[in-house]
Formats: sequence, C-alpha cells, structure tokens
Amino acid sequence: MEFSLAVPMHAAFIFREQTQTTLICSRILGEVKLIPFCLFQFDYYNSMLINTVDEDGNYVELGGEFPLEENEHFNKLPVNTQQSNIQVPTNVYNKDPKLLNSIYNSEAINDVFISNFQRDPTLTWQYFGSSFGYFRIYPGIKWTSDSSGVVAFDCRNRNWYIQAATSPKDIIIMVDISGSMKGLKMTIAKHTINTILDTLGENDFVNVIAYTDYVRYVEPCFRGTLVQADLDNREHFKLLVDELHVKGEAKIKNAMKESFKILNEVMNGQGSMCNQAIMLITDGAMEDFESVFEEFNWPERRVRVFTYLIGREMTFAQNTKWIACNNKGYYTHISTLADVQENVMEYLHVLSRPMVINHDHDIIWTEAYMDTVLFNTKAQSLLLMTSVAMPVFSKKKETLSHGILLGVVGTDVPLMEVMKLAPRYKLGAHGYAFLLNNNGYILAHPDLRPLFKDGKKLKPKPNYNSVDLSEVEWEDTDEMVNTHTEELGRKCGHLVSLSMTLSPSVLFSFGMVLTKGHGSLMFTGSVSVEEGTVLGFLLHSNLVFSILTYCETDIDPDHRKYSQYQAVIRYLQGKEPDLECDELLLQQTLFDAVVTAPLEAYWNNLMLNERLEPGVETAFLGTRSGLMSEIVSKVKLAAYRRFLTPSDKDNLFTIDHFPLWYRLAVENTPGRFYYYPVNDKAIGVQMSLDWLEKRFWAIAKQVNAKLRCYEHNKSNCAICLHCGGVITHHCSLQVGRFFGEVDGSIMASLIKMGMFKKVSLFDYQAMCKNSHHHASDARPLLSVSLTVASQWLFSNAVIYSVMTVDSTAFYICVFSAHKQKKVDALQPCDTAYPGFMYDSSIKEANSLIKCGRCQKMFVVQQIPDSNLVLAVTQATCDCSRQFGPILLAAFLNISKHNATVKCNRMKSQKVRRRPESCHAYHPKEDAKECGGASAISLSLPLFSASLLFSPVLLLRRT
Repeated sequence: MEFSLAVPMHAAFIFREQTQTTLICSRILGEVKLIPFCLFQFDYYNSMLINTVDEDGNYVELGGEFPLEENEHFNKLPVNTQQSNIQVPTNVYNKDPKLLNSIYNSEAINDVFISNFQRDPTLTWQYFGSSFGYFRIYPGIKWTSDSSGVVAFDCRNRNWYIQAATSPKDIIIMVDISGSMKGLKMTIAKHTINTILDTLGENDFVNVIAYTDYVRYVEPCFRGTLVQADLDNREHFKLLVDELHVKGEAKIKNAMKESFKILNEVMNGQGSMCNQAIMLITDGAMEDFESVFEEFNWPERRVRVFTYLIGREMTFAQNTKWIACNNKGYYTHISTLADVQENVMEYLHVLSRPMVINHDHDIIWTEAYMDTVLFNTKAQSLLLMTSVAMPVFSKKKETLSHGILLGVVGTDVPLMEVMKLAPRYKLGAHGYAFLLNNNGYILAHPDLRPLFKDGKKLKPKPNYNSVDLSEVEWEDTDEMVNTHTEELGRKCGHLVSLSMTLSPSVLFSFGMVLTKGHGSLMFTGSVSVEEGTVLGFLLHSNLVFSILTYCETDIDPDHRKYSQYQAVIRYLQGKEPDLECDELLLQQTLFDAVVTAPLEAYWNNLMLNERLEPGVETAFLGTRSGLMSEIVSKVKLAAYRRFLTPSDKDNLFTIDHFPLWYRLAVENTPGRFYYYPVNDKAIGVQMSLDWLEKRFWAIAKQVNAKLRCYEHNKSNCAICLHCGGVITHHCSLQVGRFFGEVDGSIMASLIKMGMFKKVSLFDYQAMCKNSHHHASDARPLLSVSLTVASQWLFSNAVIYSVMTVDSTAFYICVFSAHKQKKVDALQPCDTAYPGFMYDSSIKEANSLIKCGRCQKMFVVQQIPDSNLVLAVTQATCDCSRQFGPILLAAFLNISKHNATVKCNRMKSQKVRRRPESCHAYHPKEDAKECGGASAISLSLPLFSASLLFSPVLLLRRT
C-alpha cells in the first residue's frame, strides 16, 4: 500500500465585486446589487451571539437561530456542517460597514467549505482569516469568551496567518527610552513591542535595541546578532522589555547605524535571508537621518523602516513619517493602547505587497499546536494539529501596485492523520516515526511531552511546539542512540535514523527510526476468516484490541459509530465491505488470535482450578498485531484495576504506540524474564512484592555459603535492578530506594570497579518552579512484575531466571522525584539529573572495604538472564563514617544556574532548512503608500476580484 500527499487547488473561492464607495445592501433575484446607500442592515451569523435571545425571547442582533448538533468527527462538539459562521475579536467593531461589506463578499466560500468536506470527510476545520480581523470558520460553532468576557482570538495574530501573509523576515525593534517617553507613552511603547513580537514566528529573526544617548541591547547576550523568533526567545524579550525604564535624551542616529550594521552582517547566512526591517518606536525624531540612510540603505532601500509615533503630540510626525516613506516602510500614529493592534498589523500588509503583486500562492505548514477549544473539551484525538494555509489577495489591475491582501485561507490537519503514513506495527516494537518542520522542531515524536500537570489539571507547556530534535535524540560517536525517557527509566538501544522529505514545497520532514536488522525477515501467517473458527476466537475470547488503526472509520460518516473492534468484526463478516481496512494487519491479527488461543485456555484453566500460587494476581499477553488478553485471579478480582490505563489508551503523542511493557519484553528470547517496577500496570504475570520477598528468603535459607543471606543482621542482602533500585531487602524501609543511598561504600566500590557508571542526563522539556526546591531521591516501587511466555520458574539457588531488557551492553535507569506540592507557577527550563549505567559484561564483583578498625566483605553477582543483581554484604562492619551515601541529587535547573549555557542555547543557530520562496521586492510596488494621509484607506475596494482558490488536504491511497 502506497501513500501520497496531495494539495489540489480547486477553482471555487469566489469573492464578489464592489465599487469604491458603495456598501452591499440588498440582493435581487439572487444577484448582487451594488447601490450607493444602504437600505437595510446586512446581518451575518456571529459565532458569539448565535442562539442568544434577549429578555423578550427574541434573537439578538447578529445572532439568530443557528442549529448545532454534536458531531462524532469533531469530537462530539456541537457544530453546523451546513453553514460557516463569523468570529469577531473584541478589538474589532462587529458592525463596521466595511467589515460587513467584506463578510458579505466572502459568503461564497461557505459552499466551497461544504463541498470540500463532502469530497473528503477526513477534513477537520476550514477557515478564512480576513485582513479586517474577522474569522470565518467551518463548520459553524458557538464561540465562547474568556473568563473576563473578552474575545481575544484575532486570526491575524495566528502563525498560519502571519506565515502565509509574509515571507520570512529579519526584524530589529528600536525603542526610545528617553525621559520624554515616561508614563503612558512607555506603556504604549512596551505594548507595541510585544504586539510586534507576537507577529513573528520560527522562520523570522529578531533583536530589540533600546536607545537614549547610547545604544543598549535589552539582552546583552544577543549583542550584534539576531536570534530566531521562536516562542522561548519572544517570551524572553517580553520579560526584558517589561523591565525597561526611561532616562536621558534620545539620540536615534547611533542606534539606527547599529541596526543597519547587524542587518548587513546577518546577510551572510545567519538570518532569514529574505525581508529585512527596522521598527522605530518613538515619540519624536529631531535629528538629521539622511546621512545614515545614504550610507546604509539608499538607493536599493533593501531594509524597510516602519515608524510608530507614540503619544498624542504630533510635533515630530512629519519627520517620523519621512523616515518610513523614504525607506519603503509605513508610518502609524499610536495615541492609546487600543490603537496598537490595528496599527502594528499594517506592516504585515506592506511586507506582503511583493508576494501579492506577483500573484504567488505559497503553501505553508505551521508548527504543531494544540487546538485550545478542543483541549478544553478533552477532544484529545484532534489535540495536536498543523495548519495548511495560503494567502488570498486582490487581482484587480487598478490596485495591483498596492498589493492588497484580503486574508488567508486554510485548514487544520490532525498530526495523527499524517502519522498514519507509517503504521507503528510495521516499524517494530522499538521503531517509531517522527515529523519535523523546516526549523528542526518536532511536530510528532514519541518523546514529545507537550503537557504538564498543574495541580490536578493538565496544561500545555508554553514551549511545547518549539522542542528541537536534538533535545530528544542524542548522538553517539558511531551512530544515533535513542534515549526515550520512560516512566521509571531509560532504554538505550542502537538505532538507525532514516529521514525522508516528502516534498520540496512541504516544509516538514518525515523520518523513521528502526532497530538494526528490522525488516530483514518477515513472518506472516496464512490463516483466513474462512478457515474453521478463526472469527470465533475474536468474538468469544478475552482478546481485546489495542489502539492500532485496523480500519478507517472516519472516511464514511456512517462508520464513525464503530469502534475498531466493531469495525473489524463487521468487515470480516462481510457486513461492511466498503470499510477501508489494513489487510496485512488483519491477517496478522487473525493469525495471532489462533496461535494464542491455547495459551489463553491454559491460563483460564489455572485460574478456574486455583492452581496458581496466591501471590500471582494477573496474567496477560500482548501480540504484535495489537491483540490483548488478560486473565484476572479470582482472589484479586475485587481490587482489580486494568493494567491498560487511560494514559495507555489515550496516548496522544506516540500514535499507535506499543505499550512500554511490550517494548521491554518483545526482543528477548523465549524463557527469559524481565522484572519491571510499576504503579498500576503489569507485565505478563503480576505478583505482589510481599510474596516475592517470601519466596526470596525461602530460597536464600537453602544456600550453603560463607557469605549468605539471613533475615537478621549477620549480613545484608538485596536484589536490585540494573539501575540500582532496591526491590528486595531485609529491611523493608530500604525497598524502593537507590542502592547508593542504602550503602554508599558498596556503590562507590562498584563504580570504581566499572560495574556501574554514573552519567548526567538532561531534560530540555522540564518545568521548574521559580523558587528553590528540592526533591527526594526516589519514588517507592510499589510492585514488581515478571514477563513470561506461559509460565515463570525459580531456580534452586539464589539465582532467578528472568527476562532481560535488551541485547545491548548497557542498561540505564532514572529515579523519579516525589510529587511536589504546588507553591509557585511552573516555567519551562532545562534540567540535569544523574543516572547510573550497568555494564552487563561484568558478571560478578567482590572485594573487601577497609572501614577503620573493620573490613566489610561484599559480593555482587548478576542474576543470569535477568535485569537483576544480587548484593550480599557483611552487616557487622559499619562504613558510614568513611563512606557517605551516594545520593541521586535533586534536579538542577541548568538554565537558572548557568547563564552562559542559557545564553548560548538561545542564540545558537540550529540546523534548519529555509523556506525556498522569498518575496522581498517587486518593481511595481507603490512605495508612496506609506501611512498617514497617503495611507491606503480602508474604504478602498478590498474585495474586487474573482479569486480561484481553495486548499484541500487529501491523504489519498493508491
């Protein structure tokens, strides 16, 4: 089965004509009539006001009856699939005549949205964001305001709008902090800077300079360069801007020279290599600037200069405007905070002129983001999205030189749909696929952790969509090493990373990581539905389906009511032949159902006849095709909790993932065991820790050796995981702790002898508190589980026969900290924490430790075919004075404690692929349209041409 990704363009997006001074006020016989005066008010469905009635029971203006029905495809949100509606932000007047005219002219796109959805039912949200600020969304929904009653969502601030409307850009923001800027002026100036920063994205580069009689970088670390305008850097700038204070006298000339020098220097490949602009924020410009522009910018005028005059005074308005008009920029006057948003947006229209005049429809794909509306409704399967968008502009010849941008049209694509290009079951238990955008930021990856727990609520991390691939994958000297952070440990395996770019025009890369040798052999069964009672196994056994996608239930609306299990059964029974199902996966599923049936019968027989020992609670089985079988002991039935937790079933970010217990066990040979400490799920056969300890001590008493295990104080015995976690100890208080904390002298010797190696691990997706806090060393291990094929066995010595984790030479494990009480707000940070690697090539270590007047004898032996070691130590010699405990130190916020590390990371130029298209110049551009009296009036004919456009994302199979 081959997959192709297509974005066809359909001639269906049509805007109606209008004249310069008219307002559309009526429709006659289905045709649009343009008349100079309005006879009645044109109404539209305002998504905030729909279905709202007043005290008399009448629908409010711009409201009206708007039928909404829960739709399974849109995660049971109430929607109207027959009509789009309009969202207008609070800062835009919802009955402005020009806004109404624009909304009316965009009504034709409603039919296009409906047609697109009928043609491709897998589509989700479709929308048009207007340059006026309104947002037309399909299907229509009821929009809600925030807790303060404000609708803050402005489509023009969204990345999909900004990236589609403009080419990449290098921006230097120059802000006047002289004494004349005190009070409200400085407040407005800071808000203007923050608004400009909000219009930047990952493809842009930025720096902020504050000036008086000297030039000051708001972040000294960024002196003389530009940094990528990702979320971390933008938020960092905002914090620094908020701390600016006014003083001195303004000398703009030196700051302007510094800005031009930076922009010239980054043209060697450090910046966007496209648009360049200086944003001047001041309350007046008194100097002679002509010499600066003659030296650095004329006659090419490669750098545009946008000026923002702050305050009510207009004394220096002419000078400020002159700067903008003579450098292909735009001048605006901002006298109140309410003026900021609309005036800042003007620069985007200017930068879009070359692209609009050239009639280029560049397709853009955004970084991953969370749909906040869906997040609040727990519609998790559509949580992580990417947007595909294109600009919409006027083609009218009379206004061609103005480059009038009408808006941006786009659609959302759930990343789960894209990840279906590589079904997880084909990649192996440890293989996985990932998506990166052109900046190397992760769109989808098993180790992407975009949520954090704030109290009892899950919230998106502020920087969840700017996680670099290098922050989740470590590179070994020879080859790529996967270092996924699991719940209680890390698994290191040698992997080969294969990256594939889908298309030069699609700015993301699709990659796969496979274990060595995967795919060299393929095992398939020949079982079919017609043979015997194969289907009966699926219908009547304890088998359940995992979250793998066996059949596409989202294509046909009639199939959306089926679960994967129901869809498979109906397809195999011939009741739904139109279902699109994965034939290979179904064949493997049928085969697995047949070959595992005897094992299920064997377990049931043991359970029914009570032949299992009392400590065994649950037995279960997982297969490569996603089938699960689970048998629960009658003794434990009342307290039974399913080992497949909601986090397993609703895992959003690993996409058709194999559970951790399966990945840890699947690559081992039959008859080998793996011990796994868990909280609420098990592997293979789950047993209580108390029962395991009793068995251990019973076997230990049978051993005849000089240094042997006792349940009293002659010697200390412990069974530890390969990461040093104690799972059995004569003192129950030591269980769950790190062995180095229990006995630092032994651990120090083992590190010296090479059996264990201490390493530093880093987490670049951590969340830290502002205040100092500490964490305890380890979380107690609540239970221990064994993975077996059909039975588990103990040997007749102190040696267990258990399953190993993998075939590599090292094992590594990380202890988690206790949960901390909420005190301060959490913020993104980089953390370092210790881990210990076990060298499985060292089978045994023994020695004598001199501790003052006594000597401590110890033996540490690897339990064959397991991930366990047995430690036996002499208890009569106390070495605590000579050797302190080896603690797992508290997590260290390296961003906070090492300013150099933080600085270098923020300004580092990551490996990235620049967008191929750049629209920075067009000879027909009318640079005289530069604001003030000569500005492009909003009454000009913005909707004056018929545009042929409609993006549709189709994931087609051929």
